[in-house]
Amino acid sequence: MSSLRITRIEVHEFGYDLKDMTKDYNGFNLGYKRGSTQRSVSYAMKVETNEGVTGEYIGGCSPTFAQFHMIANYLIGKDPLQRERLYNDMKRALRKYDKMGMGPIDIALWDLAGKYYNASISEMLGGWKESLPCYASTYHGDRNGGLDSPAAFAEFALQCKNMGYPAFKIHGWGDCDIKEEIENIYAIRDKVGDDMDLMNDPACEPRTFMEALKIGRACDEANLVWLEDPYADTGISQHAHRKLRQMISTPILVTEHIRGLEQHVDFIANEATDIVRVDANYDGGITGAIKIAHAAEGFGLDVEIHAPGPAHRHLMSAIRNTNYYEMALVHPLTDEHGLPPVYSCSYKDGLHAIDDKGHVPVPVGPGLGVSYDWDFIMENRMGGRVYEA
Repeated sequence: MSSLRITRIEVHEFGYDLKDMTKDYNGFNLGYKRGSTQRSVSYAMKVETNEGVTGEYIGGCSPTFAQFHMIANYLIGKDPLQRERLYNDMKRALRKYDKMGMGPIDIALWDLAGKYYNASISEMLGGWKESLPCYASTYHGDRNGGLDSPAAFAEFALQCKNMGYPAFKIHGWGDCDIKEEIENIYAIRDKVGDDMDLMNDPACEPRTFMEALKIGRACDEANLVWLEDPYADTGISQHAHRKLRQMISTPILVTEHIRGLEQHVDFIANEATDIVRVDANYDGGITGAIKIAHAAEGFGLDVEIHAPGPAHRHLMSAIRNTNYYEMALVHPLTDEHGLPPVYSCSYKDGLHAIDDKGHVPVPVGPGLGVSYDWDFIMENRMGGRVYEA
């Protein structure tokens, strides 16, 4: 047991503007609108210790930090290097909830440990990949002159292919006309040819199982790599996704909307998904996410990491059974990717963050290997809390 102890945890809520962005018809999905500004919110966390080593992380949402408030005081005085113990204690404390409150603090503790040991998170995980192939993951379709038609999606897919992206994922329209969604799949495949991987993510918009089946059969004909979150059960019905798997040949990717190791394993064991989705923000941090990745590996399945960010680059660098880094969200008419501009170093995500092979690097510094612009965060601070003895 080390003498290192957590003495103080800060959480700061801050706002930032997304240019040329708006919300779609129901107020849920981000989409393009020239001249519009969408205000968004994020959270910054700092974990301080008695030896001056500090862990940092930016990410999460308001439900995450509502849950974190329930466990924050428990962490004061604990050894931050005992991440496995802390993971299990927090998991029990949040057993009545979905446990999203564990994600950001666990990532911050990994950042702290990396700084303590002067090693990157990738190195501590046994990682070996230095660069990661990306797929371009689009904003949802809009009706504002951006991704407003199958032809526009197809042109953007070709643009991404010419930039070096080896793969492209479709997020269709919030109002979800099935004929248009199917037309979009065919138009994109025709435009980019057979040598670019395509994925389709309806994001649980289709209303019925039959609509999902129609989209799935179009994915079969267009030879897509996966169909993700295919309909409005919200990606949680094992029975429904097992039935859909039996009726189409395109691999199904779900589990983004269930939380934790055991729930993911239940989906796998019940043959309700072909590819496993994981997110360190949602699934217990890096500690929880690597457990899910290894569980999928034990079943012989691949795991795909949801959304971009430095934590996910480190995670992917140490996982054999994974294929693509999700470069989300991208659009032909804006460089906005939905995430806050919080880095004071060279780290970046977004449409133009890739090299000519469609790859991004894994950060190499201690911990997350990034530095944050705390001046920006504090200038845009909207609230927060401090936890200390």
